[in-house]
Amino acid sequence: MTEADSSGNPAASAWVARFAPLIAPHGRVLDLACGSGRHARLLAGRGHAVVAVDRSPGALAALAGVAGVEPVQADLEQGAWPFAGLRFAGIVVTNYLHRPLLPHIAAALDEGGVLIYETFMQGNERFGRPTNPEFLLRPGELLEAFAGLQAVAFEQGEVARPKPAALQRLCAVRGRQLVSLPSS
Repeated sequence: MTEADSSGNPAASAWVARFAPLIAPHGRVLDLACGSGRHARLLAGRGHAVVAVDRSPGALAALAGVAGVEPVQADLEQGAWPFAGLRFAGIVVTNYLHRPLLPHIAAALDEGGVLIYETFMQGNERFGRPTNPEFLLRPGELLEAFAGLQAVAFEQGEVARPKPAALQRLCAVRGRQLVSLPSS
């Protein structure tokens, strides 16, 4: 079960919340495969203009009327990348993996842009879904996929909260500037 915030909405990932302050103030952020929008709400609350994309109109309905959030319905696995030519100060991806999108995600980051990615990896089969290898990262795969970015933080392994899972997490920045790390 996902934890909830004080409004009853699913709580943001601790990984996303930890690194969200690295995104340039008031920068435009892409929340990819956003689901019901727990991260879109967090980022809009921090003053960002958020493009929240998901293929489910039902999930996006939860974002109707949320200030600072532009819900976009798109099937990211069919057709062309819907954000060609657009750049973002931040991109957040959680609990989603479609490998053909990884180069598009990297290309959509502005100079100084922050990628915050957290999803399941091999070993998660022990804990439940997903179990399909297409949806499970190989060890170190996020580091390899985003080797052109400066890694700020990387973790992989088993976690107990919010539920037992095998995860891989990356926060990375486009460019070589020194980043002030947020406290954990």
